[in-house]
Amino acid sequence: MTTNLWVVVPAYNEAARIGATLDALAAQTDTGFTLLVVDNGSTDTTAGAVEAFAGRAPFPVRLIAEPEKGVGCAVDTGFRHAIAAGAGFLARTDADCLPRPGWVAAARAALHGGAGMVCGRITARRDEHGPAGRVAFAGLVTIAAAFGRLRPAHRGHGYRTPYRMHAGNNMAITAALYQACGGMPRRPSPTDRMFLNRVRRTTASIVRSREMVVENSTRRLTAYGVLGTARWYLDRGSGPLTPDPR
Repeated sequence: MTTNLWVVVPAYNEAARIGATLDALAAQTDTGFTLLVVDNGSTDTTAGAVEAFAGRAPFPVRLIAEPEKGVGCAVDTGFRHAIAAGAGFLARTDADCLPRPGWVAAARAALHGGAGMVCGRITARRDEHGPAGRVAFAGLVTIAAAFGRLRPAHRGHGYRTPYRMHAGNNMAITAALYQACGGMPRRPSPTDRMFLNRVRRTTASIVRSREMVVENSTRRLTAYGVLGTARWYLDRGSGPLTPDPR
């Protein structure tokens, strides 16, 4: 299958992890896409890992650099590069995440079905924590989602659809909507809520897909602890800790 669907992966110093992400993308049931990795100023061998993978990938692979630091900068540069190259549909995951095999197919089905934006479901990677850690991660995501729905700033005038939390590492959007809403905020993480609210002010055509699943890294839980991670997911920042938990 061929299409103008591009998958964008921002990456910063992910040499130890991006190989598993690339393998997960290669294992998709739908490989009719172009992969674009945006190297956000890595000082390790992230770029080399991507270049080596390109030689065996079942889809075209492109690698570009974005020197301006911040995941928002990397994502925005990647999306706009893809659109300039002819992409009509865009999906994103991160370089420490594992999309399950049906991820691309689910994103394509939702976008081709008329959605402007589709948000998937995240779960914890099984290779980083035991059952207790995965339960803690699921609980934090549930609390953050509830907080987002109740937060007054998310229920003001001008929004075309109710707030429902989405993970930036598991989303897809049409190129037309991405441009219409103003794109990803060019700033360090967190950017997800700000971007979602830009989309909500532009359209009500936002759907959720339970079949679009990404296994999320839980290393922030290790670095910050439960309370620190809760602050992060509740949009309270990282406090005295670095916003990058590597």
